[in-house]
Amino acid sequence: MVARLALRAIDEAFSVTPPALVDSVAFNGIVRAKDRATGKAIEPCLIGVRVTRETFDELVLDEPELDPVRTLRYLNAVVSQHPYDLEPVPPVVTFDLSRYKLAPGRDVVAGLDSRPDLLAMHPTEFEHLIRRLFEKAGLKSWVTQASRDDGIDAVAVIEQPLLSTQCIIQAKRTKNVVPADTVRAVAGLVNDTGASKGIVVTTAWFGKTSLDFAPRNRLELIDGRHLKSLLLEHLGVDALIGLPKLPAGWQPRDLG
Repeated sequence: MVARLALRAIDEAFSVTPPALVDSVAFNGIVRAKDRATGKAIEPCLIGVRVTRETFDELVLDEPELDPVRTLRYLNAVVSQHPYDLEPVPPVVTFDLSRYKLAPGRDVVAGLDSRPDLLAMHPTEFEHLIRRLFEKAGLKSWVTQASRDDGIDAVAVIEQPLLSTQCIIQAKRTKNVVPADTVRAVAGLVNDTGASKGIVVTTAWFGKTSLDFAPRNRLELIDGRHLKSLLLEHLGVDALIGLPKLPAGWQPRDLG
């Protein structure tokens, strides 16, 4: 049953995505259960497999004599030897953070004024504030050491039972529009690092070129007014943004 479910899930993933977009699928089969020794909730991974579309297309899944267990062996899957005992195996997709030079975490929220001006913050403090924001939003996040990671200010990982996502973050504390070249550079970093997505968060705003470019290139753009809203929602920080002029489409309340 475990083997059949894995093959079915992979088949569905390839079926609903175009070949030009998805060339391979990584599948981790995770179950929710209770540890019989402690009574605590656990989520062991019982199967892990990574397969290309070309290899998977060679399979005849509707053949009655197909043995799904042997099929997984053919695909070099890692399968629990004792699934009924919930004996786990390592997931096939994990994120190696050793490539990044991570800085020690700092709690900058406690030292903030009642209504801090984001543009008056030190750049490093602003990066740690953004890290804390993503942390409170449910992500594991780290700030990178200055000038060590090619414009990557922070790294975040979203861990869910069936999916983990690695994000690289660039924090732009500026009073001017974020250049489109900056957004394109982050897209290049996403491809270079193998991250799932890139996030550019700024105190300012983005131009139309960047807004059109981002959805096609696994990027999320967070402008100043959205950042202000997120800080209030997740950290209880009612921030000010001391921009010299009101950006087009913004309201005065978006700055303070």
